[in-house]
Amino acid sequence: MSSWRSLLLRIGDKCSEYSSSSEFKDHIEICYGALRRELEHSSTDILPFVLQCAEQLPHKIPLYGTVVGLLNLEDEDFVKKIIENIQISFQDALDSGNCDRIRILMRFLTVLMCSKVLQPASLVVVFETLLSSAATTVDEEKGNPSWQARADFYATCILCCLPWGGAELVEQAPEEIERVMAGIQAYLSIRRHTSDSGLSFFEDDESGGDLVEKDFLEDLWERIQVLSSNGWKVESVPRPHLSFEAQLVAGKSHEFGPISCPEQPDLPSIVSDVTYGKQKHDAELKYPQRMRRLNIFPPSKTEDLQPIDRFVVEEYLLDVLLFFNGCRKECASFMVGLPVPFRYEYLMAETIFSQLLLLPQPPFKPIYYTLVIMDLCKALPGAFPAVVAGAVRALFEKIADLDMECRTRLILWFSHHLSNFQFIWPWEEWAYVLDLPKWAPQRVFVQEVLEREVRLSYWDKIKQSIENAPALEELLPPKGGPNFKYSVEDGPEKTEQHALSAELCNKVKGRQTAREILSWIEESMYPVHGLEVTLSVVVQTLLDIGSKSFTHLITVLERYGQVIAKICPDLDKQVMLLAEVSSYWKNNTQMTAIAIDRMMGYRLISNLAIVRWVFSPENVEQFHISDRPWEILRNAVGKTYNRITDLRKEISSLKKGVTSAEEAASKAKADLEAAESKLTLVEGEPVLGETPARLKRLKTQAEKAKEEEVSICDSLEAKEALLARALDENEVLFLILYKNFSNILMERLPDASRAGTLQALKTIHGDSMAVDLEESSAMEVDDENGKPKKSQSNGGGATNIYTVREKEQWCLSTLGYVKAFSRQYASEIWPHVERLDMEVLTEDVHPLFRKAVYSGLCRFSNEL
Repeated sequence: MSSWRSLLLRIGDKCSEYSSSSEFKDHIEICYGALRRELEHSSTDILPFVLQCAEQLPHKIPLYGTVVGLLNLEDEDFVKKIIENIQISFQDALDSGNCDRIRILMRFLTVLMCSKVLQPASLVVVFETLLSSAATTVDEEKGNPSWQARADFYATCILCCLPWGGAELVEQAPEEIERVMAGIQAYLSIRRHTSDSGLSFFEDDESGGDLVEKDFLEDLWERIQVLSSNGWKVESVPRPHLSFEAQLVAGKSHEFGPISCPEQPDLPSIVSDVTYGKQKHDAELKYPQRMRRLNIFPPSKTEDLQPIDRFVVEEYLLDVLLFFNGCRKECASFMVGLPVPFRYEYLMAETIFSQLLLLPQPPFKPIYYTLVIMDLCKALPGAFPAVVAGAVRALFEKIADLDMECRTRLILWFSHHLSNFQFIWPWEEWAYVLDLPKWAPQRVFVQEVLEREVRLSYWDKIKQSIENAPALEELLPPKGGPNFKYSVEDGPEKTEQHALSAELCNKVKGRQTAREILSWIEESMYPVHGLEVTLSVVVQTLLDIGSKSFTHLITVLERYGQVIAKICPDLDKQVMLLAEVSSYWKNNTQMTAIAIDRMMGYRLISNLAIVRWVFSPENVEQFHISDRPWEILRNAVGKTYNRITDLRKEISSLKKGVTSAEEAASKAKADLEAAESKLTLVEGEPVLGETPARLKRLKTQAEKAKEEEVSICDSLEAKEALLARALDENEVLFLILYKNFSNILMERLPDASRAGTLQALKTIHGDSMAVDLEESSAMEVDDENGKPKKSQSNGGGATNIYTVREKEQWCLSTLGYVKAFSRQYASEIWPHVERLDMEVLTEDVHPLFRKAVYSGLCRFSNEL
């Protein structure tokens, strides 16, 4: 890598390129000197690299802005090209809806204005263009309020720029920036307050309180107003341009070319809460809210921070997470070296956990955040591990109120995190959960974490890790292996079924084909013993043969899957098959899930059979005390969704292929026709001007191109037919899923007059318990090691008593999963909402069930 590239990349870092100097002024001078020397020879390389650095290392934008400002003194034309390139990129980002690029380029423009490279009036024009689009969008008459997500994003982008350049704008263009601020205030007055109740980390039940929490934009506006009243002083934003101000004022300030915002989609011809909700969902998918704050620690941990400094550090952290996804060590390194003059470990932990638990889904795979947290613990061994431990304890205290999807993610993260630190945790702190009922969320959390740990290690190792709290062994999963009904090793009395199982086992070991085994079953087993015995013997025996490893299981299913398919051709028999799988692996949740997932992959089990089996009485009774049935249901719905996603990707690719093939066929045909029409005179007579060999070659090429076009079109047609069928199946799946949810909840939920809200459901029969439910549930953590100062068990009082009864906890857990499924698959559910309303969400459905579905879909009837 050439030295100027290295200097640009490493500017602001403590590194050898800058002789370990930490002064931004020195870095800028060294970098500027290197670029100035190379400018004449390498300007075409420097220009895109500067832009790339600014876009992908946005926490260094003030440094890059100052470097560009100094280059402006040396070569105005070069810097003018930078501005022109930014204008093109910015317009492309607006047209495509690339939120991150829009936001970061606006920050870069603001900093370039501070460095006298961009005219303040040009920046204000950008702000006013976005603000005008936002105001038009939410206008009831001229716009489409369902696309408020885009309008809010534009307003947020404007406010996000002000910590980086508010002081300069007030100084250089006071009237213009005052106009922009007034415009934002006017926009805030006409937009709708956005409710995050469907996407909040905790189950905040609205029980009639007058207090309405500020949404993200309202909160940011308040922070900017505080910043304005404080004279636009921001500790967390470096201002290196001030060190070069005397030089920079001599540079020419450039104009920024015009930009235009895309038009919002038209309102549907018939406006209803369903059509409005569909468009609102589409808008929020394209312009998602970047973060939702997860306030884990008490305010005392970050009370020294100004409101705007918290926002700026969050921006830095989110930018680093975004651009270093896949480079975990560099990500951790940049996160601990942000250009701020204060400590921010607690804020860093809250920001990472807010992304890990972000709903409806985190920006990146959860494993990424796991690795970043692990690397941060190693990079800051004296500080960050204790902060993470404090976060875990604080979340554990509020686990009863944590969203079910967040709870599952926290379990998966925590078990994986401990596996990277030798499974060390002070389990004795949580030993009291054994005194709680088996359905208490804290007890279930510990149980599920231990079960996941066993998957990542082995039973004896995890038992050893809880030796400081040996009683917790009660919560470990069973140690035993498979539960084979027809085992001959345990010495049970042998039955005829044992003999049949042994005979089948010998046939498999003798490598008999599936057809031969089917013939034997149809002749010797099924007529004599009937369906139930045949199914049990065959499934249990084949599972036992495949039980040694995952590979063994795959081999058995590939060779003898058609045997199972022949015995279990319909839904009822597939449910019996699932019961046998569950019985065989009753001591191993992981293998149950894997076996069922593989069988679904080989089309031996349908997703509808899995739904019916999950809602069978023996599984329904586990809904509140185990993740076992939920994991299998999640896998089934997820696999169905992934098939549809894959088909859509294949169809998109084939459509591009069809276009290319049509162009190639058209060109080949045109070449052939041109050759055939080419005539020449030989002895006064017209003859073909091309040689027969060339004509033959062109004809062959034209035929091949046409065949290729027809082939791709046929493939596209086949894939589109598969997608149409998959979408129909998906509609049936969700309808049956919600009908099952509705039926079991109607059986167990108290009358709506007694339980119209989640809070009312929690407190049914709770008044007689000796617990002060009014006691504060603040998640206080001490300074030294992150241990809680008091034990808030399961969202209740300070004693180790859980007040919610089993039936009510079952309802709370199941409603939480209804909300989680609705939220996760909202894109697939919205097209079928009318039918869902007609067949499931009828007038007599319980209001808590309706609310759970609506909340998951972010569908609120008061929005119209």
